[in-house]
Amino acid sequence: MKLGQLFEARVWLLLVLLLGTLLGWASTEGDFGGGLLLALLLVLVVNHVTAISTLAKAVAISLLTLLALVICLDSVSGAEMSAMAQWGFWLQVVAVGLSIWLSMSLLSQLDLGPGRNAMERRMQNAVNLVIPALLGIWIISLWQLAVVSFSVPHVLLPAPSVVGEALASSLPTLAADFNQTVIKAVIPGFVLGNLVGFLVAILADRVPFLRRGLLPVGNLVSAIPIVGIAPIMVMWFGFDWQSKVAVVVIMTFFPMLVNTIAGLGQADATEQDLMRSYGATYWQSLVKMRLPNALPFVFNALKINSTLALIGAIVAEFFGTPIVGMGFRISTEVGRMNIEMVWATIVVAALAGSTFYGLLALLERRVTFWHASFRKAGN
Repeated sequence: MKLGQLFEARVWLLLVLLLGTLLGWASTEGDFGGGLLLALLLVLVVNHVTAISTLAKAVAISLLTLLALVICLDSVSGAEMSAMAQWGFWLQVVAVGLSIWLSMSLLSQLDLGPGRNAMERRMQNAVNLVIPALLGIWIISLWQLAVVSFSVPHVLLPAPSVVGEALASSLPTLAADFNQTVIKAVIPGFVLGNLVGFLVAILADRVPFLRRGLLPVGNLVSAIPIVGIAPIMVMWFGFDWQSKVAVVVIMTFFPMLVNTIAGLGQADATEQDLMRSYGATYWQSLVKMRLPNALPFVFNALKINSTLALIGAIVAEFFGTPIVGMGFRISTEVGRMNIEMVWATIVVAALAGSTFYGLLALLERRVTFWHASFRKAGN
């Protein structure tokens, strides 16, 4: 065996699997993972079969790994195991993790190219989604296994299954909180703050002394903590969504301003000389050359602000809001020690923020597909 092969996932998978099995059989409760053992052994067998393609091998190993993971999750709900059996079980859990590592490694090796046809592009997009999905499933499953196996109190860390139950049983409440925080505060504040920041950046680009004056002010305001801005906005605009919109506008305005001004300065001297040679006016040069060059910077600000806006609205609700909203729900349920509901609200906020960010990233790729960074990624 070569030295490099010693560190391959399948080698460690085999060693850990064998050790875990021996410890399980040596204990009085040896029969705790027959199906798990079979699934992981099949992973090793499939990995060494050379007659099938890498794609088929990766799919088979991923499915077998998910099956082994389901068996692991089902095992922790059974009777308590002895110390030696627990060591064997956790070694087999490590073996499942190594199997997931192996499947992600195989999937990452798949390169269907930029896509000769629509089918190849769809397959590559699916592979790109499966890899982080497998990692996310493993992290959540490990969380579930650890919390249930070690009997962690719910007040410290509830299991994902408990959070899921709280989420399913409180959908109307969470939907009302989502409407109050995201629909009424985040989206209007995000749109208004970015739009005003973009327009002021155009004005500052046209008037040089404004650019020199606004950038230091922007850096100063960006350094002010949100816990200092939020209560002031609540006193100015009241306890309803208007004060949260004001906080979001302040948080999103200056990142858009700074990034847009930086993007407008990306046009090099050759491009500017070419536009002058064509007799282009300032506005023609801005629309046809400088703004397209600034689009990556603008989208960078939009993606940054997509998370800042949600954080700002939630934190602002800690300082005063009607009896609805994600921030209100988190602060109230913490006081009641209802931690499952707190985590359910966090899950909704995380899904909303991730979806918002993903839509902006997709729009960026559609609008700036011609940019050098995307051309390099496609090669």
